[in-house]
Amino acid sequence: MTTEVRSVLAPLVLCLGLALPLAAESTDAVVGDWRGVLTVQGTELPIVFMITNTDSVLGASMVSPAQSTAEIPADSVIFEAGRIEIKIAAIGGGYSGALGEDGTLSGTLSQGGQSWPLNFERADEQIALGRPQVPSKPYPYEEEEVRVATPDPEVTLAGTLTRLPGDEPVTSVVLITGSGPQDRDESIMGHQPFLVLADHLTRQGLAVLRLDDRGVGESTGNFTAATTLDFADDITAAVAYLRQRSDTGRIGLIGHSEGGLVAPIVANGSADVDFVVLLAGPGLPGEEILYRQSRLIIQAGGGSQEDADKNHQLQKAMFDAIKEEGDTTKLQEKLRNILADTAGTDDTDAKAAIEAQVAQLSTSWFKTFLTYDPVPALRKLDCPVLAVNGEKDTQVPPKENLAAIRAALQAGKNSDFQLVELEGLNHLFQTAETGAPSEYGKIDETLSPRALNVVSSWILERFDTRAGQVPPSPKPSQ
Repeated sequence: MTTEVRSVLAPLVLCLGLALPLAAESTDAVVGDWRGVLTVQGTELPIVFMITNTDSVLGASMVSPAQSTAEIPADSVIFEAGRIEIKIAAIGGGYSGALGEDGTLSGTLSQGGQSWPLNFERADEQIALGRPQVPSKPYPYEEEEVRVATPDPEVTLAGTLTRLPGDEPVTSVVLITGSGPQDRDESIMGHQPFLVLADHLTRQGLAVLRLDDRGVGESTGNFTAATTLDFADDITAAVAYLRQRSDTGRIGLIGHSEGGLVAPIVANGSADVDFVVLLAGPGLPGEEILYRQSRLIIQAGGGSQEDADKNHQLQKAMFDAIKEEGDTTKLQEKLRNILADTAGTDDTDAKAAIEAQVAQLSTSWFKTFLTYDPVPALRKLDCPVLAVNGEKDTQVPPKENLAAIRAALQAGKNSDFQLVELEGLNHLFQTAETGAPSEYGKIDETLSPRALNVVSSWILERFDTRAGQVPPSPKPSQ
């Protein structure tokens, strides 16, 4: 959902960088590693450029270490008369700057029609991230690269299945990512939550399938044209894939954030789903979540009540237009006018930001999320359900959403569910101070052990890992 932090820099590696030949003596001043800090909406993102000179040809790659360790290659690098121009197709932009007398680079980073000031200084060493929970190979379990066919012939999902050695049927889970184009590890701000979760569960004896979203990583298909309902079709295909394997016992779904919308849809449509775990899953309609979310994030970032009220008025105007206008072209014009009245259009950067916002808000995905009510699907769930939220979650506020989930499950007479609010944890289930998204990349912890243990112990209390059998007395609802 838009509740996820969208990466400012797309973690894509498309091709080897192309470069233009320059005289070797003119490149000495820029060759090397450069370090800068990009500030976007209060979030600080370290950026590293690595500029090389090979056979008098400049090349470069970029890393946003708070988001991913992947290097993003440049398509062209030009350095002339003290100015550098780096084009990067993978992010739909690049960097333009000037070399100062003090040996620093001052300029602008652009992406997708937006731009931000970004200055660099030489880096003696690349920025290192502390991510102590990332598992190291060799693992004490098996990894299998898999391909999952879907009803859409253009969509094949690529993923990793992990399990302890052996070929007997074991309880298996499918991990379902949150919103935005996510890889199988749900990589965000330098963290890999699903890699850490899969490692923990696999060591407990479960088989775990995690997948690149359609159109992401090694999966095929078009992500931008898909909605929550399309993602549900993809996960249904993943369940069917596990069911046809001889080494699969009971099957469960673990959905994070928007994945918590997807999981009940899939479970209600498939007789093969035996349990559901909702991690920061929504219980309220999308529009309500977005109103509450934006207010909490503004307050967590130090904004005033007046700031939150103004933002609410802007959101309401845009959301009303989205719900009422069915013609995309007319909707985009309405949204453009609403945003222009608020932000103004005298500034080129403001215009670009408005266009980027209009493009996102007018997608089928956003309208589906905005108007989708999870309650009917939650009411229909007749399998065991665990819902876990962090007390400091500013993106899916815990009290309101857990209350709505409880009411829906009770209305549907579900006899086995448990709701847990974990003190001090944020939307990613990290131990946090404020819960603001700007903290995510600054926290070394990827997933609190408390959250990991709540999930694994709940599953293991109900299902033997080897035979996938249900114990005779499941834990009562709480």
